[in-house]
Amino acid sequence: MLSYFWVTYLYQPLFNGLIWIYLNIADRNMGWAVVWLTIFLRIILLPFTIISERDALKQKEVEEQAVKASKAFKNDPVAQKEEIRRIMRKHRVSPWAKVVSLGFQVLVFVLLYQVFIRGISGERIAKLLYHWIDFPGKINSDFYGFNIAAHHDVFWAGIVAIYLFLSIYIGEASKPKQDKSKLTFLFLFPAFTFFALWYLPMVKSLFVLTTMIFSDIIGSIRKMFFSRKKTEVKGH
Repeated sequence: MLSYFWVTYLYQPLFNGLIWIYLNIADRNMGWAVVWLTIFLRIILLPFTIISERDALKQKEVEEQAVKASKAFKNDPVAQKEEIRRIMRKHRVSPWAKVVSLGFQVLVFVLLYQVFIRGISGERIAKLLYHWIDFPGKINSDFYGFNIAAHHDVFWAGIVAIYLFLSIYIGEASKPKQDKSKLTFLFLFPAFTFFALWYLPMVKSLFVLTTMIFSDIIGSIRKMFFSRKKTEVKGH
């Protein structure tokens, strides 16, 4: 029953979507098909991403107000705890949007892994394709000289690790205080990501890199509008 649900309602729709993009948008390049599939899925998840970004800002505001409350009532522990509780109740943050977004991305990650581990051969394609999707013939897995189904690809795994390192470094550099544990994370997480993607098919690096770039673009747009809104409020 679980296997039927997985194949019929998750694996097969994703597979058909990938083949349709491969034929109609990606000009028969499976690497670009994966990139476009990732972008389309992130656009679908955009409402959850926006809610998650909004909640992150709200959480930051809660933390700032809690610090101020701690200083204001430092001589009265009872009043201090009550004020912090009041702030938490007023700015209640629900993590469900972030959970949905991350859960969906992990699901797609696993499904894409299965697609390329099982192989995309003529017989398998014929069994999984919907009747209204054209048969693609032999799949082109070449992406600028790289085989997206190949394991142990150093180049693309390295690109993702470097991009991740720079993203974390820039994020931490903008903060006034440097946390040693986060500085350790700055090196360990990209290294772990590199070895994980090196072990997996190269297509996973494309998926992760596209996801990170999309998230950073959305984050930059959010910061731009939030900063403008904040400036306007201060001006009034």
